[in-house]
Amino acid sequence: MLNSLKEQFQGISRRGLFRQGGLLAAIGLLPKHQVMAATPAAKAGGTVYDAIGVRPIVNARGTFTIISGSQSLPEVKAAMLEASKHYVHLDELMEGVSARLAELTKAEWGIVTAGCAAALTHATAACIAGADPEKMQRLPNLAGLKNEVIVPTHSRNVYDHAIRTLGVKMINVDTAEQLEAAFNARTAMVMVLASPAAEKGPLSFEHVARVAKAKGVPLIVDAAAETLTVPNKYLTRGATMVAYSGGKCLRGPQAAGLLLGPKPLLKAAWLNSAPHHAFGRALKVGKEEIMGMLAAVEMWQKRNHDAEWKQWEMWNGEIAASVARIPGVTSAIHQPEDLSNHAPTLHIQWDGAALGITGREVEKLLMQGTPRITVGGAGGNRPDNMRSSITVMPYMMMPGDARIVADALYAVMSKPPQFTNLPVPSGALADVDGQWGMHLEFVSGSADHNVVFEQKAGKLRGTHHGEILSGDLRGAVQGNQVNFRSAHKIQGTSLGYDFTGTVEGDSMHGTVAMGEYGAAKWTATRHRYA
Repeated sequence: MLNSLKEQFQGISRRGLFRQGGLLAAIGLLPKHQVMAATPAAKAGGTVYDAIGVRPIVNARGTFTIISGSQSLPEVKAAMLEASKHYVHLDELMEGVSARLAELTKAEWGIVTAGCAAALTHATAACIAGADPEKMQRLPNLAGLKNEVIVPTHSRNVYDHAIRTLGVKMINVDTAEQLEAAFNARTAMVMVLASPAAEKGPLSFEHVARVAKAKGVPLIVDAAAETLTVPNKYLTRGATMVAYSGGKCLRGPQAAGLLLGPKPLLKAAWLNSAPHHAFGRALKVGKEEIMGMLAAVEMWQKRNHDAEWKQWEMWNGEIAASVARIPGVTSAIHQPEDLSNHAPTLHIQWDGAALGITGREVEKLLMQGTPRITVGGAGGNRPDNMRSSITVMPYMMMPGDARIVADALYAVMSKPPQFTNLPVPSGALADVDGQWGMHLEFVSGSADHNVVFEQKAGKLRGTHHGEILSGDLRGAVQGNQVNFRSAHKIQGTSLGYDFTGTVEGDSMHGTVAMGEYGAAKWTATRHRYA
């Protein structure tokens, strides 16, 4: 088994295929010296990313789009390269690929999309407009069309924006009674997010599927990061369609996805996507991604999944043995709860005060190191929460990465740099109690918000009002320095704000971190009423 796994990954190093002489050389289609001449970065022993100042990452975190998902299989790369050499009619191509996907997955039909999100969008368009050109051209104008999607509240998530982009109204349901009452003539679809929460309770997947089928409404499952099951566990249990990411566990093209379901509805989903002139025209999938995705599904049937699992366990064991040499460090293996990022994870724990370093500090140093390493999570903050942890996810690590992670963790944790608690601002506590008008300057555009503080000594509570949303805030004042956080719930997600700033009488200014949305500058003025 391990020999089979070794053969599967043969030629792939931890630095990526480009460091081994380039993509073409890695799959044996061009001599290495020809590829070296075509990639300037390789001449210096770097990667194509190094040439533009971007440092690659060792992935000990899992399949996340922000860190480019997974590394596609050699067979996928070969299929994409071969596909790039020819012209084909895309309707004919998808017809042939769809029939083959049906054979491989045991679903009635399948199409390749530009990612799982695109699959959700095309499926929604198909449920609204079908293959009616007049209706397709009207989207996203939903006047007179079905315009509601029912979703259990446990399935609301940031990714359902791909469904909402059609302009539909998401109808949240929390009970079986609400689910039954939510269906009407405007209902276009039901959506369930694959997760442990969907497998239990009054709104379990089976119950939702039964009701949707009885009402004659299509149900789609978002199973983006899950492993593919054949026959499909959702279609056989009552789902109409199921959507997967191509660039995660399937290790296909990052910009590809898979939609499985009934042939008529999936043909309509394809017509609602590029190259056809419909709402999904912008969500184009090319011939290279289509053939690469098919190759990934072909390989899913051939990959030695037992050997992969044993390899992950070996990598976890190698890392655990390394950190076990450090006094006070313990570790445990956590088994996955569901099919998303389905691999055993290594959970490492220690007392940050005893070691002189917290989990968050370890995480930061790993990302700053050479090579850079991203992990599956960290705990522990100085000075109030020194109980520390690091989680290692071996799911997307490449051969050789375990040794890199093991050595880096040991080096950082056994001989940590000197850390000190941040200095506490001196002087009298600033008074920020009251109402403040706030102006935010984003990298592009601006907004006016309002903040209401209730201050008790150095503790802050209150409300942060945006232009549309609002949420509670919590924070603190130390001398003339202020920091506070708020979260504004919207649809299936929330917008987080982390403010830091300086108080100068009735004015404040500083920066606000907004997670994936970057940072902004802010100023605020206290309202004084006569």
